[in-house]
Amino acid sequence: MIRVLMADDQPLVRRGLSLILAPDPAFEVVGEAEDGAHAVTLAHELRPDVVVMDIRMPVLDGVRATRELADTLPQSRVLALSTFDMDEYVVAALRAGAYGFLPKDASPEELTAAIRTVHTGEAAVAPRLLTRLISTYVRA
Repeated sequence: MIRVLMADDQPLVRRGLSLILAPDPAFEVVGEAEDGAHAVTLAHELRPDVVVMDIRMPVLDGVRATRELADTLPQSRVLALSTFDMDEYVVAALRAGAYGFLPKDASPEELTAAIRTVHTGEAAVAPRLLTRLISTYVRA
């Protein structure tokens, strides 16, 4: 079973993400955090396998929270999510230590697949973002 912590400042998004995982016995949502600081605190308490982390949150943004978790709790892998799929957010999250990045308009199937992938220690980046990153950073 993959233990997941949801971190997003919007309660409806947190709950919706949790409901997507609820029917699948491979997942257990162990907690929900409303900001990056709370996500870091809960991650240390609950020791999730994967933290689904919004990038833009109050108190401590998702990039800084990801960096802190990567430094202090590397066994809890971060999958970053954002409404904004701008390259700088994707790159910042990955540089901070996230194992993956999905836009919030990803399908439920993409979310569950990405969580499974990140849990194994592999990278999970939405294909359209990866294509753009390759053309921007590799072919530049």
